[in-house]
Amino acid sequence: MTKHSSATPRRVVFQYLVPVHVEVEDGLVCAVTVIDETPVENPTFVEGHADYLDEAVKAADDGQSWPSWEFGY
Repeated sequence: MTKHSSATPRRVVFQYLVPVHVEVEDGLVCAVTVIDETPVENPTFVEGHADYLDEAVKAADDGQSWPSWEFGY
């Protein structure tokens, strides 16, 4: 593993599947709640510094309880 300077920006974007709750009214999506306590499994690198993916996943999946994220009105 390569050691990087702490001054080096370490931006990593990754994605993984999580459960969501979708509310539909009159055929339109009115609210989406992302259940954000799901352990990170099978992450897919999107952009940034790929060599930091493992470290980023560990930081994102450190056992903290996170609130769910809600979108809608």
